[in-house]
Amino acid sequence: MSHVPHELAEEFPADKDKIHALNETDSHFSKLADQYHTVNRKIHRIETNVEPADEGYEKQLRRQRLALKDQIAVYLRQR
Repeated sequence: MSHVPHELAEEFPADKDKIHALNETDSHFSKLADQYHTVNRKIHRIETNVEPADEGYEKQLRRQRLALKDQIAVYLRQR
């Protein structure tokens, strides 16, 4: 378990500029990115014991983050 937030710019360093541009111009991408950041921050708060949670909930959030990351990766490849 890493305790380091998985920000989109770190997850997709080669697409940093594209991520920024799509956040500004594409409402669907912006919504995906916002959802990713919300889930990612929840996970980070759980990992750092700011907001403790049971293991099942944390696993559910991790699966959700991975699914969002996959959707974002597909979206970035298509643009």
